[in-house]
Amino acid sequence: VFLFSLSRSAMPGGQQPQKHYGITSAISLAPPREIDHLYTKKLCDAMKPFGVFEDEEELNHRLAVLGKLNNLVKEWIAEISELKNLPPSAISCVGGKIFTFGSYRLGVHTKGADIDALCVAPRHVERTDFFQSFFEKLKQHEEIKDLRAVEDAFVPVIKFKFDGIEIDLLFARLALQSIPDNLDLRGDSILKNLDIRCIRSLNGCRVTDEILYLVPNKENFRLTLRAIKLWAKRRGIYSNILGFLGGVSWAMLVARTCQLYPNAVAATLVHKFFLVFSKWEWPNPVLLKQPEDSNLNLPVWDPRVNPSDRYHLMPIITPAYPQQNSTYNVSTSTRTIMTEEFKHGLSVTDEILQGKAEWPKLFEPPNFFQKYKHYIVLTASASTEENHLEWIGLVESKIRVLVGNLERNEYITLAHVNPQSFPGSKDNRNENDFVSMWFIGIIFKKVENAESVNIDLTFDIQSFTDTVYRQANNINMLKDGMKIEATHVKKKQLHQYLPPELVQKKKRSIAELNRSSNGGSSKRISLDSSHLDSSRDTDSGTPFSSPSSKPLKPASDTDEGRVSPPKQICLETSPAPSAAAATPQTSAAAAAAVSSSAAAAQPAASAAATEQDAARCSPPAGSSISGALSDAVKPSSPKEEPNGLEEPPAPAAATKRPHSPTQDDLAKRHKDSDAVPSDDSTFKEPYPPSSDCSPHGEAPGTPPHSGSKAKPIPTIDTSRTQRLPSMELPDASSPLPASNSCRVVKNSIKLALNR
Repeated sequence: VFLFSLSRSAMPGGQQPQKHYGITSAISLAPPREIDHLYTKKLCDAMKPFGVFEDEEELNHRLAVLGKLNNLVKEWIAEISELKNLPPSAISCVGGKIFTFGSYRLGVHTKGADIDALCVAPRHVERTDFFQSFFEKLKQHEEIKDLRAVEDAFVPVIKFKFDGIEIDLLFARLALQSIPDNLDLRGDSILKNLDIRCIRSLNGCRVTDEILYLVPNKENFRLTLRAIKLWAKRRGIYSNILGFLGGVSWAMLVARTCQLYPNAVAATLVHKFFLVFSKWEWPNPVLLKQPEDSNLNLPVWDPRVNPSDRYHLMPIITPAYPQQNSTYNVSTSTRTIMTEEFKHGLSVTDEILQGKAEWPKLFEPPNFFQKYKHYIVLTASASTEENHLEWIGLVESKIRVLVGNLERNEYITLAHVNPQSFPGSKDNRNENDFVSMWFIGIIFKKVENAESVNIDLTFDIQSFTDTVYRQANNINMLKDGMKIEATHVKKKQLHQYLPPELVQKKKRSIAELNRSSNGGSSKRISLDSSHLDSSRDTDSGTPFSSPSSKPLKPASDTDEGRVSPPKQICLETSPAPSAAAATPQTSAAAAAAVSSSAAAAQPAASAAATEQDAARCSPPAGSSISGALSDAVKPSSPKEEPNGLEEPPAPAAATKRPHSPTQDDLAKRHKDSDAVPSDDSTFKEPYPPSSDCSPHGEAPGTPPHSGSKAKPIPTIDTSRTQRLPSMELPDASSPLPASNSCRVVKNSIKLALNR
């Protein structure tokens, strides 16, 4: 039974009571005003230059291609049936069908976007038939180009271009004798007796269909989702693989907004989206319907049963059985960044709906390379183009491991990875190498009551590079010339890596300068100004000083020379022991000094945002499962269990770690944690497993020891042969590549922070 509850409120004049969608009643049933339609038209006009809408000709071309593909599937299934000696009467009605899912099925695909599709076959057609005989049939077709099969993927897929349109085709074999044209995949009974790969393949279609079923008005939903997806891409927070949100997660957040404001049009829904999710109390889950158990014994997201689910920071739960969390990659840093972006979006849409700004302002990109003073440049290189494409795919899929390692360093408040990769500059690479670079912005914590603190990032980098090399070795991908390097650079040195237009500071308009000079008039400060109050909405623990009512003030990247005396931050880069005869990066970064100061910013709630609205957004506690789920998503005894349908994520937001821990450190920390109460209990945030937990579990919010004089942090031996702690590396059971390999390039990264 799908959730279409009836509101119990009495309706005037004997009218039918209003249906409501989702797990709570709507926040507002107000119909749109004339001005709302006007704002929606302006929103459409603002999106057109970005290629968001396809014209009629392109839409018809896609339909024609899908029709041809559907006929190919039916032909192939009939041929297979004949080969398997089915009677002619059965062959004539055996069927077979192509289903679409993802952005195309939702109706929000952009110009030139690929199509996600699923080939559904009857029970006598095997997966091996799909990857052999159907693959050969596609190869013979003159309109099909760039054909490749990825049979051993988590969700096996055939990728190709059909008459210029990219298609990712999955396969599912149902326990049915024939596949009728009117088959509905939404019923849970079709999952009976299927293998896990077929269930995963069906999941995309089932989730997409369920989302469309659970929204009150599909057209309003589609237009709103187009706007939110464009905004997320422009603001650099659209990437599931790097720990932000992917397409299906954004779709579910927009669908929940539509459920809460069922009669609103797109312009209003975009504003309400930012209102709802800037105030959402994570880790309360976002649910589009009450989860149901179909008694098929498949693993589902349920923090009451699965301890690992309690550590998810931003759960958004798919509505189709088996329910999964689509955001298990989200980390402390990415959630903080997205929350700040929600607040920034609310601020801008407030201005737009008050007539003080226009819609294009919402889609202005942030200047990532002006936000931070410190960056880590991650470079992946290979000797051929084919090897490079393979290599960067693996490296990108593991970057969130590095972000997690950096987050657990007690001197780092935030690690912000830019989803866009950049080609290597000619100055920083060999002529024959193919190079890609990612940039991670770092905010260091303000150090109080310490004369100097040494920060060694070598361990964080090493455990990441070892993870990547080990994974590449396991899947036989590692080839000569494949290398990863991590280098620390300051903002003023970015010009050595990037074109000047990306790193030059944008001139601010007079209006902006006036606005920023009015102290009280603009209290909401987004990540654009690099102000992050880590006492709010982050899991980074308590300040260095003893817990007090005063919020932590992180180092600001913009307001230099104010409030506190400057800290000196200097960098040493030295080649670590390695068989590679690599030249270490030696630039002005080697011993530069910069000053920074503290600034605090407490963002005020928008005038348009009411506490009543905020209270209505989150699922209510009570007899419903949503309340129980919300209560269950709380810190528990640290324990790692991989989720059944998902690749296990790197632990996020764990207890902070300054360096490779020793047994003495662990004993000392555990002893101190009994004496110092945690300030963070009010946040009710989950704390995932930590690599340095004591046997009894360290208090998650325990402040580091700042009262005692800071000691230099011991560096670790970076020899390849050293085994790292297994909890630090997801696949530590397999050996590292041989130590005489010439592929390994490492730099020791050490920073000294002085008052």
